[in-house]
Amino acid sequence: MPAGFGSRAHRMLALAAGAAVALTGAAGSATAAPATKHHAFGPAASLLAGAKSAQERAALTDRALAAINKLQVAYNTKPLYDQGIDGTGTTLATVVSYGDKNIKYYIDSYSRSHGLPAADVQILEPAGQVPACSDPGTPADCSSWVGETDLDVAMFHTLAPKAKILVVATPTSETQGLDGFPEMMTAIDYLADHHAATVISMSLGTPEDDFDNSAQLHSLDAHFKKATDAGITVTASSGDDGATGVKKDSSPWGKRVVSFPAVNSFVTAVGGTVLHQNSNGTRTSPDTLWPRSGGGVSHEYGAPTWQSEVDKVTHATGRSLPDISLLGTSGTSQSSPLFAAIVALAAQKAGKGLGFINPALYALGSGGTAKGIVDVTSGNNTFNGVTGFSAAKGFDIVSGWGTVDAAKFVPALVQQVG
Repeated sequence: MPAGFGSRAHRMLALAAGAAVALTGAAGSATAAPATKHHAFGPAASLLAGAKSAQERAALTDRALAAINKLQVAYNTKPLYDQGIDGTGTTLATVVSYGDKNIKYYIDSYSRSHGLPAADVQILEPAGQVPACSDPGTPADCSSWVGETDLDVAMFHTLAPKAKILVVATPTSETQGLDGFPEMMTAIDYLADHHAATVISMSLGTPEDDFDNSAQLHSLDAHFKKATDAGITVTASSGDDGATGVKKDSSPWGKRVVSFPAVNSFVTAVGGTVLHQNSNGTRTSPDTLWPRSGGGVSHEYGAPTWQSEVDKVTHATGRSLPDISLLGTSGTSQSSPLFAAIVALAAQKAGKGLGFINPALYALGSGGTAKGIVDVTSGNNTFNGVTGFSAAKGFDIVSGWGTVDAAKFVPALVQQVG
């Protein structure tokens, strides 16, 4: 399910003060039939799903998200654009259930309203023919996947306006647990086999605890390694339920859980922040943690060697996440494609795909602002009665290294990857 966990059918959008999501609904009785599983969507994707046309979705994007100029100012991408580093020659892919068969109309409308160049966008269906949302038998959440797809593509195009964009659509809905992931692994294998992408972003997730067993979860691991071995960077949203999440029946876990695929050892996990900007996009105060941002420590994935130094501070006994954080007030579904776009800028500068960047990212982290790493020191992700983690100086479990200044981060990452 995209970024957040919880029944999308019970999720309502609250547009005030950072677009938080309210989760409602009651569990059925012990004798009731099992509830249909749903994918949980972030605020912006849910809002876009209600649009009746591509033009309306483009307008709603502005309503749900920070304006384009504010994002470019926030992440200081203009100095890179001035050097011709704008995504040219790179390919950003979003792997998503159903996709949006009218994505070209949507992104053209979005681009025109913001003075962006026309987007080079293509739809791929490597896991089988994808039905239209209007086709008989297509699940009702198809329209929300359309909204999720639009959000991903808009964020790609905002920060990497000359990158090629692939909407890699699968014909089944990813819900909680294994459902939908085999088809997504087929899609990832296709991209790896054909060297078709520079960066893959996955704005979705399910608690690692929702898999039936460890073997089922880890049966998916090799596909992410295959992508990174092919020189592709994979990013994923850290989740929208703070330190916790929901079970397959949409009831709360009531304990700390972390999101897959963000927790996978070959994926860069991206958390969410709140930007504090004036009308020109200039920061009025440092970024703070988005309170719903997913983060914690895995009990399925051991502590990787590239986290060994930060583990001395956090005392994490397994892989902690996120690794980095970007704007997420519309859900961390927004954060992952934004960071993916910045990685694409770095890949253009390097003249090659960067592959697995986490060791390089952690080597850069202690370099701080000189390396484009901007610390996030305020906020915590306690949610739904489950005590979370607090942001702190330096690396912390809930924001990772913090956020980025792209003009400094991009060349530093290129140099570190080598």
